Amino acid sequence: MFAAFPLLALPVLIYNLIVLTFAGGFGSNAAQYRLAEQLFTIHMTSKADWVVSLGDLLLAASLVVLFVELLKSTTSRKIAIINHSLSMVLFILCLVEFLLAPAFGTSVFFLLTVMVLLDVLAGFIVTIVSARRDVDFSDAH
Repeated sequence: MFAAFPLLALPVLIYNLIVLTFAGGFGSNAAQYRLAEQLFTIHMTSKADWVVSLGDLLLAASLVVLFVELLKSTTSRKIAIINHSLSMVLFILCLVEFLLAPAFGTSVFFLLTVMVLLDVLAGFIVTIVSARRDVDFSDAH
């Protein structure tokens, strides 16, 4: 049953937890400042400093999770349909949060929402293409 769980729900849940730790909750605009805070700096060989924030780490981890989700969508088991449906529900929740709650109106959450949308689209497209291969439309007798 774990295979039906959309893994991109984890970064979305982490974002929700970050936002809910502020005093204003869903209405707080402090999320944007918290996500942009410098966590650490990496000194590059080019003498430039690469400043890494919490939002950067969350997006990097989300890209890894998106890759795993795309690999999961290539399976043609019945559980994949449940996964695609739950991913669609997750996308709708992300879209509602992005449009209605000020704390979710950030670039980080927008990119998370786009990743969830790509997961939904890729899942359905892969399922349709694999279903086409299973059906034979030839004139052979």
